[in-house]
Amino acid sequence: MSDQPTKAETARAARLFDVRRVIGGLFTVYGVIVTIVGLFDSQAEIDKAAGVRINLWIGLGMLALGLLFLLWQWWRPAEPPPASDIPPAGQIRE
Repeated sequence: MSDQPTKAETARAARLFDVRRVIGGLFTVYGVIVTIVGLFDSQAEIDKAAGVRINLWIGLGMLALGLLFLLWQWWRPAEPPPASDIPPAGQIRE
C-alpha cells in the first residue's frame, strides 16, 4: 500500500479546510443569534436605534451572507492542488 494520498482523500482535505466553510458557518450561527435577539428587542432598544430594529436587520444580513458563503462553497467546491505541487512524503520544500 502506498503512503501517497488518493485523489479522493486529497479532494476531501481541500474541501475540509476551505475558508468559505468557516466564514459561512460563523456568519450563519451569529446571524441566527442576532436575529433572535432582534425579534425580542424592547421598545427602549428600538428607540435608542432611532426606531430601527437594528439587531433584526443586521442579523438577517449576517444570515444571508453566511448562507451565501456556504452556497458558494457548495456550488464551487475547492479543487485539490495538482499532484506535481504535492511534495513526496518526508520531503520538505524550501
